[in-house]
Amino acid sequence: MGALGGMRRNVEVKARVRALAEARGAAERLLRAGPGEPGPGEPGPGEPGPGEPGPGEPGTGEGHAQGTGDGHAQGTGPGQLLVQADTFFRVPRGRLKLRRTQDGRGELIFYERPDTAGPKLSSFTITPTADPDGLEAVLAQALGVLGIVRKERLLYLVGQTRVHLDRVEGLGDFLELEVVLRPEQSVQDGERVARELLRELGVGEHDLISGAYLDLLLAKGQPGTGAEPPQCHPQAGQGQQS
Repeated sequence: MGALGGMRRNVEVKARVRALAEARGAAERLLRAGPGEPGPGEPGPGEPGPGEPGPGEPGTGEGHAQGTGDGHAQGTGPGQLLVQADTFFRVPRGRLKLRRTQDGRGELIFYERPDTAGPKLSSFTITPTADPDGLEAVLAQALGVLGIVRKERLLYLVGQTRVHLDRVEGLGDFLELEVVLRPEQSVQDGERVARELLRELGVGEHDLISGAYLDLLLAKGQPGTGAEPPQCHPQAGQGQQS
């Protein structure tokens, strides 16, 4: 495995989505409008999130767009379809997860962020692996498995923000924003960008959620959250029920 660098920073926020088609339409309208020119202290172009492709780049460990060869997924317009299964391990602080994708690759991701609603700082480190089965077996034996989150993600890039429309197995539909901070930017800069995007997407404070998808699954007592590691190897182009 080769590390992708040191700790990186996002400002993140999650919200429930009642009508996924409407949220998708709102995200695509933002793309058509294009991000405005950044003013003093305002964010500019960003970087890829944890393992995800940046503008004009092919998919990486998070998953590939399937089909058209122009960075777009078939049937998703400007969005990029990512199929993901995350196995979370027991750790003394933060969260540690192994992300698997339909191409058989994986990424180990460690992150720390507050379990609060609204935009907040997330600090993370990732490293890819070509042997997710072996790595997962070792981590499961050493640490134990907390649970598994499976989802289909539609990714849009709006300026420096990664707009995720997630269909999570056992939970439903969600919107997640990741504002990728540049080194000179403050958390407050990222929070301002996130809140403006939430307003433009029509997301209210009452829609915001705290914690991770795993927390919601565990609270529901969903099956598949035991200590046995998952097998996630769908063929390229096949989605999973989310």
